[in-house]
Amino acid sequence: MLSRKNKLLLLKVLSLFSVVRGYNILVIVLAQYLASIYILAPNLSLREVVFDVNLFVIVLASALVIASGYIINNFYDAEKDLINKPRKSMLDRLVSQRFKLTTYFVLNFLAVFAASYVSFRAVLFFSAYIFGIWFYSHKLKRMPFVGNFVSAILAITPFFAVFVYYKNFETVIFVHAIFLFLLILSREMIKDLENISGDLAQNYKTIPILFGSSVSKICIAILILLTLIPSLLLIFKFDVGYMDYYFMACVGFLITFLVLLTKSSSKKHYVWLHNILKLIIVVGVFSILLIDVDLVLNRIV
Repeated sequence: MLSRKNKLLLLKVLSLFSVVRGYNILVIVLAQYLASIYILAPNLSLREVVFDVNLFVIVLASALVIASGYIINNFYDAEKDLINKPRKSMLDRLVSQRFKLTTYFVLNFLAVFAASYVSFRAVLFFSAYIFGIWFYSHKLKRMPFVGNFVSAILAITPFFAVFVYYKNFETVIFVHAIFLFLLILSREMIKDLENISGDLAQNYKTIPILFGSSVSKICIAILILLTLIPSLLLIFKFDVGYMDYYFMACVGFLITFLVLLTKSSSKKHYVWLHNILKLIIVVGVFSILLIDVDLVLNRIV
Protein backbone atom coordinates (compact mmCIF):
# COMPACT_ATOMS: atom_id res chain seq x y z
CA MET A 1 0.00 0.00 0.00
CA LEU A 2 1.20 3.50 -0.83
CA SER A 3 1.66 5.91 2.06
CA ARG A 4 -0.34 9.14 2.12
CA LYS A 5 2.78 11.09 1.14
CA ASN A 6 3.45 8.83 -1.85
CA LYS A 7 -0.19 9.00 -2.92
CA LEU A 8 -0.03 12.80 -2.86
CA LEU A 9 3.19 12.74 -4.88
CA LEU A 10 1.60 10.40 -7.42
CA LEU A 11 -1.43 12.66 -7.70
CA LYS A 12 0.83 15.67 -8.27
CA VAL A 13 2.69 13.82 -11.02
CA LEU A 14 -0.65 12.95 -12.64
CA SER A 15 -1.72 16.56 -12.20
CA LEU A 16 1.38 17.86 -13.97
CA PHE A 17 0.91 15.25 -16.72
CA SER A 18 -2.67 16.49 -17.08
CA VAL A 19 -1.55 20.13 -17.25
CA VAL A 20 1.06 19.50 -19.97
CA ARG A 21 -1.25 16.98 -21.70
CA GLY A 22 1.49 14.40 -22.00
CA TYR A 23 -0.67 12.14 -24.17
CA ASN A 24 -0.97 14.91 -26.79
CA ILE A 25 2.79 15.48 -26.76
CA LEU A 26 3.47 11.78 -27.29
CA VAL A 27 1.16 11.79 -30.33
CA ILE A 28 2.88 14.90 -31.74
CA VAL A 29 6.34 13.35 -31.26
CA LEU A 30 5.20 10.18 -33.04
CA ALA A 31 3.65 12.27 -35.82
CA GLN A 32 6.88 14.23 -36.34
CA TYR A 33 8.90 11.04 -36.70
CA LEU A 34 6.38 9.30 -38.96
CA ALA A 35 6.07 12.41 -41.14
CA SER A 36 9.87 12.56 -41.39
CA ILE A 37 10.19 8.88 -42.34
CA TYR A 38 7.28 8.59 -44.77
CA ILE A 39 6.68 12.10 -46.15
CA LEU A 40 9.55 14.54 -45.61
CA ALA A 41 12.61 12.30 -46.08
CA PRO A 42 11.45 9.29 -48.13
CA ASN A 43 14.88 8.91 -49.79
CA LEU A 44 16.79 8.46 -46.52
CA SER A 45 17.13 5.09 -44.81
CA LEU A 46 15.08 4.41 -41.71
CA ARG A 47 18.26 4.34 -39.61
CA GLU A 48 19.38 7.75 -40.91
CA VAL A 49 16.09 9.34 -39.90
CA VAL A 50 15.52 7.61 -36.56
CA PHE A 51 19.11 8.08 -35.36
CA ASP A 52 19.53 11.62 -36.70
CA VAL A 53 20.62 13.57 -33.61
CA ASN A 54 19.55 16.92 -35.08
CA LEU A 55 16.04 15.59 -35.75
CA PHE A 56 15.89 14.18 -32.21
CA VAL A 57 16.86 17.58 -30.77
CA ILE A 58 14.26 19.38 -32.92
CA VAL A 59 11.55 16.95 -31.77
CA LEU A 60 12.72 17.24 -28.15
CA ALA A 61 12.72 21.05 -28.28
CA SER A 62 9.24 20.97 -29.85
CA ALA A 63 7.95 18.70 -27.07
CA LEU A 64 9.42 20.96 -24.36
CA VAL A 65 7.92 24.11 -25.90
CA ILE A 66 4.51 22.45 -26.36
CA ALA A 67 4.55 21.29 -22.73
CA SER A 68 5.42 24.80 -21.55
CA GLY A 69 2.69 26.16 -23.82
CA TYR A 70 0.08 23.96 -22.17
CA ILE A 71 1.30 25.18 -18.78
CA ILE A 72 1.03 28.90 -19.61
CA ASN A 73 -2.32 28.30 -21.28
CA ASN A 74 -3.51 26.48 -18.14
CA PHE A 75 -2.21 29.38 -16.01
CA TYR A 76 -4.25 31.98 -17.91
CA ASP A 77 -7.34 29.76 -18.22
CA ALA A 78 -7.46 28.57 -14.59
CA GLU A 79 -10.69 30.41 -13.74
CA LYS A 80 -12.39 29.58 -17.02
CA ASP A 81 -11.53 25.89 -16.71
CA LEU A 82 -13.22 25.75 -13.31
CA ILE A 83 -16.48 26.32 -15.17
CA ASN A 84 -15.82 24.42 -18.40
CA LYS A 85 -13.78 21.49 -17.05
CA PRO A 86 -14.36 21.27 -13.30
CA ARG A 87 -13.01 17.72 -12.83
CA LYS A 88 -9.83 18.27 -14.83
CA SER A 89 -9.40 21.67 -13.17
CA MET A 90 -9.51 20.15 -9.68
CA LEU A 91 -6.78 17.66 -10.68
CA ASP A 92 -4.68 20.44 -12.26
CA ARG A 93 -4.90 22.52 -9.08
CA LEU A 94 -2.97 19.91 -7.09
CA VAL A 95 0.12 21.60 -8.54
CA SER A 96 0.53 25.22 -7.41
CA GLN A 97 0.53 28.12 -9.86
CA ARG A 98 4.02 29.06 -8.69
CA PHE A 99 5.36 25.58 -9.47
CA LYS A 100 3.66 25.67 -12.87
CA LEU A 101 5.33 28.98 -13.74
CA THR A 102 8.72 27.72 -12.56
CA THR A 103 8.31 24.60 -14.70
CA TYR A 104 7.23 26.81 -17.63
CA PHE A 105 10.45 28.83 -17.54
CA VAL A 106 12.63 25.74 -17.00
CA LEU A 107 11.08 23.92 -19.98
CA ASN A 108 11.52 26.95 -22.24
CA PHE A 109 15.16 27.35 -21.19
CA LEU A 110 15.82 23.66 -21.87
CA ALA A 111 14.13 23.93 -25.28
CA VAL A 112 16.27 26.88 -26.38
CA PHE A 113 19.39 25.25 -24.95
CA ALA A 114 18.64 22.05 -26.88
CA ALA A 115 17.98 24.03 -30.07
CA SER A 116 21.42 25.63 -29.77
CA TYR A 117 22.88 22.21 -30.57
CA VAL A 118 21.29 22.33 -34.05
CA SER A 119 21.98 25.93 -35.08
CA PHE A 120 21.48 29.58 -34.16
CA ARG A 121 18.52 29.68 -36.56
CA ALA A 122 16.91 26.86 -34.55
CA VAL A 123 17.36 28.98 -31.41
CA LEU A 124 15.62 31.92 -33.11
CA PHE A 125 12.85 29.63 -34.40
CA PHE A 126 12.03 28.11 -31.01
CA SER A 127 12.40 31.47 -29.23
CA ALA A 128 9.81 32.91 -31.63
CA TYR A 129 7.62 29.84 -31.07
CA ILE A 130 7.78 30.34 -27.29
CA PHE A 131 6.90 34.02 -27.65
CA GLY A 132 4.05 33.20 -30.04
CA ILE A 133 2.49 30.74 -27.59
CA TRP A 134 2.78 33.23 -24.71
CA PHE A 135 1.32 36.10 -26.78
CA TYR A 136 -1.54 33.88 -27.91
CA SER A 137 -2.34 32.80 -24.32
CA HIS A 138 -1.96 36.33 -22.94
CA LYS A 139 -3.70 38.38 -25.62
CA LEU A 140 -4.82 36.77 -28.86
CA LYS A 141 -6.87 33.95 -27.35
CA ARG A 142 -9.63 36.38 -26.40
CA MET A 143 -10.01 37.71 -29.95
CA PRO A 144 -12.66 36.20 -32.27
CA PHE A 145 -11.31 34.04 -35.10
CA VAL A 146 -7.81 35.56 -34.76
CA GLY A 147 -7.32 33.46 -31.61
CA ASN A 148 -8.59 30.32 -33.38
CA PHE A 149 -6.42 30.95 -36.44
CA VAL A 150 -3.24 31.59 -34.43
CA SER A 151 -3.92 28.52 -32.24
CA ALA A 152 -4.14 26.33 -35.36
CA ILE A 153 -0.92 27.86 -36.72
CA LEU A 154 0.87 27.17 -33.44
CA ALA A 155 -0.43 23.58 -33.45
CA ILE A 156 1.21 22.77 -36.81
CA THR A 157 4.44 24.71 -36.08
CA PRO A 158 6.30 21.59 -34.78
CA PHE A 159 5.74 19.98 -38.19
CA PHE A 160 6.95 23.14 -39.89
CA ALA A 161 10.20 22.85 -37.89
CA VAL A 162 10.82 19.35 -39.30
CA PHE A 163 9.71 20.48 -42.75
CA VAL A 164 12.29 23.31 -42.76
CA TYR A 165 14.98 20.90 -41.53
CA TYR A 166 14.50 18.54 -44.48
CA LYS A 167 13.77 21.31 -47.02
CA ASN A 168 11.30 19.13 -48.90
CA PHE A 169 8.97 21.41 -50.89
CA GLU A 170 6.84 18.87 -52.75
CA THR A 171 3.23 19.93 -53.35
CA VAL A 172 1.80 16.87 -51.61
CA ILE A 173 3.34 18.06 -48.32
CA PHE A 174 1.54 21.40 -48.56
CA VAL A 175 -1.75 19.61 -49.29
CA HIS A 176 -1.24 17.43 -46.19
CA ALA A 177 -0.49 20.60 -44.17
CA ILE A 178 -3.63 22.38 -45.40
CA PHE A 179 -5.75 19.33 -44.55
CA LEU A 180 -4.32 19.22 -41.00
CA PHE A 181 -4.58 22.99 -40.52
CA LEU A 182 -8.26 23.11 -41.53
CA LEU A 183 -9.09 20.19 -39.24
CA ILE A 184 -7.35 21.82 -36.27
CA LEU A 185 -8.97 25.19 -36.99
CA SER A 186 -12.41 23.51 -37.11
CA ARG A 187 -11.63 21.79 -33.81
CA GLU A 188 -10.64 25.09 -32.21
CA MET A 189 -13.93 26.66 -33.26
CA ILE A 190 -15.90 23.69 -31.96
CA LYS A 191 -14.14 24.19 -28.60
CA ASP A 192 -15.53 27.75 -28.52
CA LEU A 193 -19.06 26.35 -28.76
CA GLU A 194 -18.21 23.75 -26.13
CA ASN A 195 -16.82 26.35 -23.70
CA ILE A 196 -19.37 29.16 -24.03
CA SER A 197 -20.17 29.26 -20.29
CA GLY A 198 -16.59 29.76 -19.13
CA ASP A 199 -15.72 32.12 -21.99
CA LEU A 200 -18.74 34.27 -21.21
CA ALA A 201 -17.88 34.42 -17.51
CA GLN A 202 -14.27 35.43 -18.26
CA ASN A 203 -15.21 37.98 -20.94
CA TYR A 204 -13.69 36.10 -23.88
CA LYS A 205 -14.80 37.56 -27.23
CA THR A 206 -15.32 34.34 -29.18
CA ILE A 207 -17.44 34.00 -32.32
CA PRO A 208 -20.42 32.22 -30.64
CA ILE A 209 -20.50 34.86 -27.89
CA LEU A 210 -20.32 37.86 -30.26
CA PHE A 211 -22.36 36.54 -33.19
CA GLY A 212 -24.25 33.55 -31.84
CA SER A 213 -23.98 29.78 -32.20
CA SER A 214 -25.59 29.73 -35.65
CA VAL A 215 -22.90 31.96 -37.19
CA SER A 216 -20.20 29.89 -35.49
CA LYS A 217 -21.69 26.67 -36.89
CA ILE A 218 -21.81 28.18 -40.40
CA CYS A 219 -18.10 29.09 -40.14
CA ILE A 220 -17.27 25.54 -38.98
CA ALA A 221 -19.34 24.04 -41.81
CA ILE A 222 -17.42 26.14 -44.36
CA LEU A 223 -14.10 24.97 -42.90
CA ILE A 224 -15.21 21.32 -43.04
CA LEU A 225 -16.30 21.73 -46.67
CA LEU A 226 -12.90 23.26 -47.44
CA THR A 227 -11.24 20.29 -45.70
CA LEU A 228 -12.92 17.99 -48.23
CA ILE A 229 -10.86 19.61 -51.02
CA PRO A 230 -7.38 18.46 -49.83
CA SER A 231 -8.95 15.13 -48.84
CA LEU A 232 -10.15 14.53 -52.41
CA LEU A 233 -6.87 15.78 -53.88
CA LEU A 234 -4.92 13.31 -51.75
CA ILE A 235 -7.24 10.50 -52.88
CA PHE A 236 -7.31 11.19 -56.63
CA LYS A 237 -4.32 13.40 -57.52
CA PHE A 238 -1.41 12.34 -55.30
CA ASP A 239 0.15 8.96 -54.61
CA VAL A 240 -0.23 8.37 -50.87
CA GLY A 241 -0.26 4.59 -51.02
CA TYR A 242 -2.90 2.89 -48.90
CA MET A 243 -3.39 6.13 -46.96
CA ASP A 244 -6.01 7.04 -49.55
CA TYR A 245 -8.33 4.68 -47.63
CA TYR A 246 -7.88 6.93 -44.61
CA PHE A 247 -8.85 10.00 -46.63
CA MET A 248 -11.85 8.15 -48.08
CA ALA A 249 -12.97 7.40 -44.52
CA CYS A 250 -12.35 11.06 -43.63
CA VAL A 251 -14.73 12.20 -46.37
CA GLY A 252 -17.43 9.98 -44.84
CA PHE A 253 -16.70 11.17 -41.30
CA LEU A 254 -16.64 14.84 -42.34
CA ILE A 255 -19.99 14.55 -44.12
CA THR A 256 -21.42 12.83 -41.02
CA PHE A 257 -19.89 15.62 -38.94
CA LEU A 258 -21.74 18.24 -41.04
CA VAL A 259 -25.06 16.44 -40.54
CA LEU A 260 -24.51 16.22 -36.76
CA LEU A 261 -23.39 19.86 -36.64
CA THR A 262 -26.71 21.05 -38.07
CA LYS A 263 -28.54 19.14 -35.31
CA SER A 264 -26.24 20.06 -32.41
CA SER A 265 -27.50 22.41 -29.72
CA SER A 266 -25.87 21.48 -26.40
CA LYS A 267 -22.43 21.13 -24.85
CA LYS A 268 -22.79 17.33 -24.99
CA HIS A 269 -23.30 17.52 -28.77
CA TYR A 270 -20.29 19.81 -29.20
CA VAL A 271 -18.10 17.48 -27.14
CA TRP A 272 -19.05 14.64 -29.49
CA LEU A 273 -18.20 16.76 -32.52
CA HIS A 274 -14.90 17.75 -30.90
CA ASN A 275 -14.08 14.09 -30.30
CA ILE A 276 -14.86 13.17 -33.93
CA LEU A 277 -12.29 15.70 -35.16
CA LYS A 278 -9.78 14.59 -32.53
CA LEU A 279 -10.27 10.96 -33.65
CA ILE A 280 -9.70 11.91 -37.30
CA ILE A 281 -6.45 13.71 -36.37
CA VAL A 282 -5.08 10.92 -34.13
CA VAL A 283 -5.99 8.13 -36.57
CA GLY A 284 -4.36 10.24 -39.29
CA VAL A 285 -1.04 10.07 -37.42
CA PHE A 286 -1.03 6.26 -37.44
CA SER A 287 -2.38 6.17 -40.99
CA ILE A 288 0.90 7.69 -42.22
CA LEU A 289 2.20 4.12 -41.97
CA LEU A 290 -0.16 3.21 -44.83
CA ILE A 291 1.73 5.40 -47.31
CA ASP A 292 4.08 2.44 -47.83
CA VAL A 293 3.44 -0.64 -45.73
CA ASP A 294 6.73 -2.19 -46.87
CA LEU A 295 8.77 0.92 -46.15
CA VAL A 296 10.09 -0.10 -42.74
CA LEU A 297 11.29 -3.49 -44.00
CA ASN A 298 12.87 -2.01 -47.12
CA ARG A 299 14.66 0.83 -45.33
CA ILE A 300 16.19 -0.93 -42.33
CA VAL A 301 19.57 -0.84 -44.09
